[in-house]
Amino acid sequence: MFAAEIRRNRVSRMRSYSNWQWHLDEVFVKINGETHYLWRAVDHEGEVLESYVTKRRDCKAALKFFKKAMKRYGGPEVVVMDKLRSYGAAMKVVGNADRQETGRWVNNRAENSHLPFRRRERAMLRFRQMRCLQKFAAVHSSVHNHFNQERHFYSRDNFKFNRTAALTEWRQLLSA
Repeated sequence: MFAAEIRRNRVSRMRSYSNWQWHLDEVFVKINGETHYLWRAVDHEGEVLESYVTKRRDCKAALKFFKKAMKRYGGPEVVVMDKLRSYGAAMKVVGNADRQETGRWVNNRAENSHLPFRRRERAMLRFRQMRCLQKFAAVHSSVHNHFNQERHFYSRDNFKFNRTAALTEWRQLLSA
């Protein structure tokens, strides 16, 4: 009885606050031979929340990215990240230093979210401008979030139903 009540409370909290855990990470992207950084925030379900391109990988860039994500989605309860010092400094400025989690393998959700981006990047033969990378990352993440059905969670019938619904909605958006 006690465990059921705890589970019920936990599930109701998760429903009322969808972005309770964020995973932050950055990706190295070459544009005309020059290294740039694509900062990405992923929620606990694997959906890409925000992406931001910078030339530097310092506290100022991390702070700007984190503020941009918080302005759009509100503050998360837990922020999971790698041990880059820029994240810690930015979290102190924002006042979320106590909500930070770092450790080995805890940020795999963000690391794995880079894979679809990398596949498209290779297919496109890289990027030529920083602005093009920013536009592509924003559009790609929203399209990927729409069609990412996470097949391993559903039976085949439910997966086909969800995929069909996503395709129907997509076609309606394109025709409008």
